[in-house]
Amino acid sequence: MTTPLWKPNRFLAEHSTLKKYTEWLFIKRGLYFRDYDDLWDWSVTDLEDFWESIYQFFDVQSHTPYFDVLDRPQPGPPNWGMLGTRWFTGATVNYAEHIFRHKSVQHPALIFQAEGRDPFQMSWHVLERQVAAVAAYLREAGVGMGDRVVSVLPNIPETVVSFLATASLGAVWSSCSPDFGTASIVDRFRQIEPKVLLAVDGYFYNGKLIDKTAVMQELRQALPTVERIIWVPYADLPVQNRLTGSDLWAEVVQTPNTGLYFEPVPFNDPIWVLYSSGTTGKPKAITHSVGGCLLEHLKVLALHQDVRPGERYFWYSTTGWMMWNFGLASMLLGATLVLYEGSPAYPNLNALWDLAERAQINHFGGGAAYFVSCMRGGVDGEPLRPIRTHTLTSLRTIGSTGSPLPPEGFRWVYEAVKKDVWLISFSGGTDICSGFVGGCPEVPVYAGEIQRRLLGCKLDAFNEAGEPVQNQLGEMVIREPMPSMPIFFWNDPNRERYRSSYFDTFPNVWRHGDFIRITEHNGVVIYGRSDATLNRDGVRIGTAEIYSAVESVPEVADSLVVGVDLPGGNYFMPLFVTLRDGQDLNETLIGRIRQAIRTQYSPRHVPDAVYQVSEVPYTISGKKMEMPVKKILAGSDPQTVASRDTMRNPAALDGFVELVASGKITVTK
Repeated sequence: MTTPLWKPNRFLAEHSTLKKYTEWLFIKRGLYFRDYDDLWDWSVTDLEDFWESIYQFFDVQSHTPYFDVLDRPQPGPPNWGMLGTRWFTGATVNYAEHIFRHKSVQHPALIFQAEGRDPFQMSWHVLERQVAAVAAYLREAGVGMGDRVVSVLPNIPETVVSFLATASLGAVWSSCSPDFGTASIVDRFRQIEPKVLLAVDGYFYNGKLIDKTAVMQELRQALPTVERIIWVPYADLPVQNRLTGSDLWAEVVQTPNTGLYFEPVPFNDPIWVLYSSGTTGKPKAITHSVGGCLLEHLKVLALHQDVRPGERYFWYSTTGWMMWNFGLASMLLGATLVLYEGSPAYPNLNALWDLAERAQINHFGGGAAYFVSCMRGGVDGEPLRPIRTHTLTSLRTIGSTGSPLPPEGFRWVYEAVKKDVWLISFSGGTDICSGFVGGCPEVPVYAGEIQRRLLGCKLDAFNEAGEPVQNQLGEMVIREPMPSMPIFFWNDPNRERYRSSYFDTFPNVWRHGDFIRITEHNGVVIYGRSDATLNRDGVRIGTAEIYSAVESVPEVADSLVVGVDLPGGNYFMPLFVTLRDGQDLNETLIGRIRQAIRTQYSPRHVPDAVYQVSEVPYTISGKKMEMPVKKILAGSDPQTVASRDTMRNPAALDGFVELVASGKITVTK
């Protein structure tokens, strides 16, 4: 941890947008900061001055002036803590307008690649024409400010066009990926009563066609508020399969119009509804504001990722993950958005690196699980080494999120991808549609460590007494409001569900649910969800540390560990592993696994038992599902511990159910 893997070169340090911002603060405000940590301290202490400076530095276009930067609620119900905070009251803005102010003939608006299809580019002119036509169609359909438009589309240009058209009208967007199950989509969309549905006939994944026409028929019946359906024939299935009465996309984009118009929207009005994973209970319909997301995205993408006009920005995502929204936000800075639809491993794990080379991507992002897959076994079972097989001269940054990237993942990037790339480990969530911690172009990168807390985010690690600690394990908390925190959860009277999600543990403080350590470098290490944290005899350790040790054993392909509290103060900690082809779990291998944990991290956290399973359960966004497994072992009904429609591999839970049913593993509640 003492030797950095990367340091910013002089050009980046002197010409980054963050550097320009600090110089602007000195010229316009007379503010001088010795270093980033000094700047961060000011940004979380003088919140109003900081966020007003972001508003002004990025020249936010408001149709009416604001009269308050920050309107804090009175403490107590219904506005516990930060709930009810309002920003830039009086201002009216439009998110899509801020994207189109960067339209250019010098570079494309979008680059799209799908498995099995040739790539193509969409110009800003074509994008604007299509957005104007779809907006005109929606306006004719009676869609106005506050109405909901929902989408079940893949990650294709039509989805981007539809969102921009929706946002231009001041309507509210919500999206589910086509790989969601029917019940999962209904659980989400029914809550918000949409007026228009965009539906796809099917999509391709791993070289296979997945027909969604039957699902769309079911959705039509389950969403009675939908008045219009736009049919997008992405899979080119027979036209007779389309929903009766739906309007074909090809016709919608020909809707007569007089050009693109942007409806001014009050700063604190909703822009989109995202959803919690829904692994337990009905998904929370997390609603964000137009202005809050606009400010937050400008800040993060410009100051913490240094995205610039004309650069090419890519983040592998489905349309059901908040990183789709976040990646699209790169267009706020005039970047070309690169889209990929399909499996990242088809025909092999080089697919995305091929795209990075072909499209000359400058900013390449993905889930940590993807990078770990590349590292642990790429083409023909050998780890990928794009540094040898691809020309990635344009690549400036690599972004990783979704789960903690282990230290060996950091090292793999620099050894196997590109030696001088800026690796940005990024963590935040659907809750804010952005990050709390991430990149900083002025400080080094250390293995396993996120560079810094982001500007305007007063993040701390709290011990159990609710006291901030440094270089100790603690709960991640946010102590001051941020503009992109949810304005509300849809259909959440008196904000009860909102309050219980974040503010039940520490008074007036947002508890995010991650277990972290703020390092001596002022960086941040994330150890996994705090509710899945292993706590034996009062010594706590994050699950990510266990995985790092276990998965360093060559025979192990994947792993999952949980800790279950037993009567009498006892604690049972089983480890589950999937093995590479041809490997068997025998006492010799179990001994090596135990030794790896003992020597690399903690003798106290050597598992009580090791079991082999066929696969580890994951959410669609790539997070290991520790809590549902923990609940199965503790005796909960397997049908209630998780919504299988939100899982990448729903059958994976069956292996754990079978272990309990067979008596091979017994845990008492």
